[in-house]
Amino acid sequence: MTALPSPLLTVTAEEGPGWARLRLAGDLDYDTSGELVARAAERLAARPELDDLYLDCAGLGMCDSMGVSALLQVHRDTAARRVRLHVEEAPPFLDRIMRITGIDHLFARWDDQRPARGAGEEGPSDPHPSPTP
Repeated sequence: MTALPSPLLTVTAEEGPGWARLRLAGDLDYDTSGELVARAAERLAARPELDDLYLDCAGLGMCDSMGVSALLQVHRDTAARRVRLHVEEAPPFLDRIMRITGIDHLFARWDDQRPARGAGEEGPSDPHPSPTP
């Protein structure tokens, strides 16, 4: 039996004054979770004045335990820098995973002050596809 590669995770960035949004498309899993952590760390390092980091999850197809671990690492990294982490447009499966694992309270969810999707400038090096296994 041959293992099939998981779809790539694509992470694109959008930025505005005091905020950045990472749009996730594909699978957040063992093979791709490092991509999310790396892209979030890049934004945090490049933008020390950042107040809010948004994860737009509308394009996620699945999330496994390593994906949950990646979300927790991004939460730890943002909390260490006093940046609010928001999860937007979470598919029902992600809402369920976050609720069952008890991590849903770690992420700001329904923030009326969030910038509109498409309201910022695209980052210069985006999109960032993850490497193939």
